[in-house]
Amino acid sequence: MFIQPYVKGQESKSVAPSQMVQGGVGLWQTPTARMMPEGSQTINYTDNDEYRFWSSSLQLFPWMEATVRYTDVRTQLYSNVASFSGNQTLKDKGIDVKFRLLEEGYYLPQVAMGFRDFGGTGFFESEFINLSKRVGPLDVHLGIGWGYLGAGGNIRNPLCEVADSYCERPGGFSGSGGKIEFGHFFKGPASIFGGIEYQTPIDKLRVKLEYEGNDYVNDRAGELEQNSPWNLGLVYEWNDFDFSLNYQRGNTVGFGITYKLNLHTAKQVKFDKPPRSIEGVTPAADMKSLNRKRLYTDLYLQGSFLINYSHQIDDEMTIYGNQFAYRDNDEAIERVGRILASELPESIKTYKIVDNAALLPMVETEIDADAFKSAARYEALESDLTTSYHRQEPSTETLANYKPNNTSGLFHSVNSFWIQTFGGPESFYLYQGGAILSGGYGFNENFSISGGVKATLIENFDKFNFTTDRQNSTLPRVRTQVREYVTRSKVTLETAFLHWSDRIAPNLFAQAYGGYLEAMFGGVGTELFYSPVDSNLSFGIDLNYVQQRSYENNFDFFDYKAFTGHASVYWRPDFLPDTQIVVSAGQFLAKDKGVNIDFAKRFDSGIIVGAYAAITNVSAEEYGEGSFTKGFYISIPFDLFVLKPAKGRGKIPWVPIGRDGGQMLQKPVNLIDLNQYRSPFYD
Repeated sequence: MFIQPYVKGQESKSVAPSQMVQGGVGLWQTPTARMMPEGSQTINYTDNDEYRFWSSSLQLFPWMEATVRYTDVRTQLYSNVASFSGNQTLKDKGIDVKFRLLEEGYYLPQVAMGFRDFGGTGFFESEFINLSKRVGPLDVHLGIGWGYLGAGGNIRNPLCEVADSYCERPGGFSGSGGKIEFGHFFKGPASIFGGIEYQTPIDKLRVKLEYEGNDYVNDRAGELEQNSPWNLGLVYEWNDFDFSLNYQRGNTVGFGITYKLNLHTAKQVKFDKPPRSIEGVTPAADMKSLNRKRLYTDLYLQGSFLINYSHQIDDEMTIYGNQFAYRDNDEAIERVGRILASELPESIKTYKIVDNAALLPMVETEIDADAFKSAARYEALESDLTTSYHRQEPSTETLANYKPNNTSGLFHSVNSFWIQTFGGPESFYLYQGGAILSGGYGFNENFSISGGVKATLIENFDKFNFTTDRQNSTLPRVRTQVREYVTRSKVTLETAFLHWSDRIAPNLFAQAYGGYLEAMFGGVGTELFYSPVDSNLSFGIDLNYVQQRSYENNFDFFDYKAFTGHASVYWRPDFLPDTQIVVSAGQFLAKDKGVNIDFAKRFDSGIIVGAYAAITNVSAEEYGEGSFTKGFYISIPFDLFVLKPAKGRGKIPWVPIGRDGGQMLQKPVNLIDLNQYRSPFYD
C-alpha cells in the first residue's frame, strides 16, 4: 500500500503544525490552535524520563482533531499485587479532542478549544482555549488552561467572577474511570501558557519555545522537580517523519518520533486495463446473432461482473449479477456499460444492470444506451457518462423476470481476523490473528446453511495469567470471560446456522436465522430492514432469543438465556459529509436497556474510522472499570493492498475496556451489509 505523505495546507505559511509530547498539534507540553489538513494522521512515540507516550492523532474534519494515547508511568507499578502484574509499570489510556472555533484571517488569530484526557482516569485532564497567529517564519501561540495545564495557577480563574463554584476543581473521578467528568470542566486553578514555533533558515528544521502553566507538584508520576517553566527543543522533518529533541522543566531531556500519513490520499498503484473503447466496434446485428458466451465472458473478465441471469424484451436488456471488483460504482457501471454497448445490437435502447446480494436483486441501474454511447465516444465537449444512467429500486417487472437457473450449491470464503488489546496487566500489547474459513450450502435464493471455523495462526495470549477478572460483577458475565473463549483451542467453531432472507415489500427486507450465531452465543433471531436506494436514512429492527455458549467445548451451552434486540436508525447527515451515525436502542445481552451510538467517518481512500459508546441503565459502579462500553475501529479496503481492483475490507478494533454492560449480539449476517449495494458507505 502506498500512503501519500503528509500534505501541508494550501494557504501560504512557513511553519507546519507539529505534535506535542502527549500527541496532538502543539508545542511541547501545551497545545496550540493549529490543525492538520483534513485526513492527516500521525503515529507518535515520545520519551520524557518519567513518562513514555504512544499516541495517534487524526484530523477527522478541518475543524476537529482527535487524539488517543497510552501513557507508561515509569515510576509506578501496574498493580501492587505481584502475581497480577509483576514488574510491569502503570499504563493509562487517554482521549483528547480539539475544535477550531475561528479560522485565522489577515488580522484575526486562529482560535480553538479543547479537552484532554476527558474520558479516562483524569491523569492529564485539562480544558483549554488557544489563539495562534503566523508572523513570517514565526507561529505565535497564547492560551489559557485548566486542570493539568493550569495546575501552576499563574492567574486567577476568570470564571470565578461568574460563580464561586469555578474556583475549586473537584478531585478524583466518579465510578471506575472512563466517564466524562462535566463537573470538572473549567474549574479550579488556571494558567496562561504559550510560545513560538520558528522555521529556521535550515530547511525542515524548526525551533519550539514554550512557557507552560503546570508546576508538576501533584503529578501522577509523583512530584516532579521543575527548575523552569520554559521548555525548548528542535523538530526536524525527514520524508514522512518528524524527529524531536527537547529540554523541559530546566532539568529533563526528552525525544520523540512521529510518522505522518494522509487517510484521504492513501492509494495503491493498479495494473488494470482501461475501460473498453467503443470506437470502431461493430455490435451484433440483432439479438439472434449476439454471441452471448463472449458477452458473458467479457463482462466477467473485463467488467468484473458475474451474471446470474439475463432477460431481454423489446428494446430493453436486463442483466442480473454481482460486481465483484470495483469499489467505485461509477467506474463499475462504465466498464459494464461499455461492454454492453460494444456487443448488443443498436435496437437495444435501454440497459438495465441489476446488482444482487445473496441472489436477491438489490438495486437497478438503468442506462440510456444512446446517451451512454454518445458520452463514451466524447461526442460533446463536456461528456459525462453519469448523466446517462440512474439508480433505482428494482421495478416489479425486473423482479418478476428474474428467474436464475442456479439457485443452489456450495459456497465458501476465507477471511482473516485480528484481535488485539493494549495496556493489559501481562503485556502492553497482546494479539491473536489467523483465518476464518467459512462455507455452506444454498438451497435456493432465500434459504441456506452456513458455518465458520476460526484457526489461530499467531498469538501471544499465552502470557495471560488470569482468565476471568477478579472484579465483582452484578451483571451476567456475557463478555468478561472472553479470555476463556479465545484461548480454549487453536481451532474453534465460530458459527453454524440456518439462514433465510427475502425482499418482502419495496425497500423492505427481512431475515431469520438460528444456530451458533457467534463465539459466545447461540439462538434464534429475526431482522427487518427498510432501505430506500441512495437514501440518507435507513431503519432496522432485530429481535433475538439467545443462550450463552460454553467455553469448554464447541457445542455445549451454559444456562444463561436472554432476549436481546434493538431498533436502529442509520443516518448520513448532509452537514457532515462522508459520515454515518447509527443509533440503536433496546435491550443488550446482560438484559440492561439503553442506546448504542456509532459514529463513522469515511475518507476519500475508502478508509473508515469510527467510535461507539453504549449508555444503559447500568450505573458506572455496577458496570465496573471504564464505567460504560466504548470502542474504536478502523476499516481498511483490501483494494489498498493489492495491484488489481478488489472489494472487501478488514476491520481492526480497539476496545479500551470491555465489560458486560452495553454488549450487543454479533449477528452472523446483518441486513445493512447486504444493503451496501443500495446505499453504499463501506463499499
